Amino acid sequence: MCMKTRIEELKKEKNAVILAHYYAPDEVQEVADYVGDSFYLAKVAKESEASLIVFCGVQFMGESAKILSPHKKVLMPDLTADCAMAHMVAEGKIEQMREQYDDLAVVCYINSTAKLKCMSDVCVTSSNAVKIVKALPQKNIFFIPDKNLGGFVKEQVPEKNIILNDGCCPIHAKLTASDVVAVKDAHPTALVLTHPECEQEVLKISDFIGSTADIINFAKNNDAQEYIICTEDGVQYKLMSDNPQKKFWFPDPRPCCKDMKLNTLKALLDVLEKEDKEVFVCDELRQKALIPLERMLALGK
Repeated sequence: MCMKTRIEELKKEKNAVILAHYYAPDEVQEVADYVGDSFYLAKVAKESEASLIVFCGVQFMGESAKILSPHKKVLMPDLTADCAMAHMVAEGKIEQMREQYDDLAVVCYINSTAKLKCMSDVCVTSSNAVKIVKALPQKNIFFIPDKNLGGFVKEQVPEKNIILNDGCCPIHAKLTASDVVAVKDAHPTALVLTHPECEQEVLKISDFIGSTADIINFAKNNDAQEYIICTEDGVQYKLMSDNPQKKFWFPDPRPCCKDMKLNTLKALLDVLEKEDKEVFVCDELRQKALIPLERMLALGK
């Protein structure tokens, strides 16, 4: 019996739902019930009637699903799959900023650990960060952990004093303007679609800047036939599924998150069979981390 057939059987047998991030391997996205970005998938986990959630992503995503769905069993194919950026701010730095500024909101990108969420006033995604920061009453904003998304928000919301943290996604930060120009020279009519986790030099030469989901929607609804994609290469599966007639190019070397690729089909099958890689978040941490997530939902409406 092939792995995909067995996965389908186990899913029905155990009332499980499989969630896969856009950066997971193609064959995992193919068998997933839902594919999307981290926050969308956490909401799906909460709203699903399934009692078993299998989240094919990285640690903070599994945590977010558990925070929003404490009574469900949340599994990950590989618990070592992590996001370096999710840890990239010292707790002491947050405390220091609160002491330095009376009128301060700590704005936390959802790509962060549960512990960092607990120390924040509100969470944001790459899709709603600008809207939420504009809506906050505070003048001073400490944006954590990603300096690049924070810098993008700072440009869009000049009326606020946005203080940036020195964190980043290593995969997006590796992309350079010269990498993109090299692809553009080979495909001059292609539009450059870029994730705001990229460096400023890449954002400046882009035709469109948005979250992974925004990039997918733009490519689907735009008339252009060729695109240069400046984000993790797992998104190609969805882009090509939606637009088989269009061409998608990536900078060389292709941006690839090794942690996301730990979510193999074999690992997915194993965790469904054994139910041994469960995500746990203690109740005190969960309740504190839930506050900025719920505030994001309220402000992001």
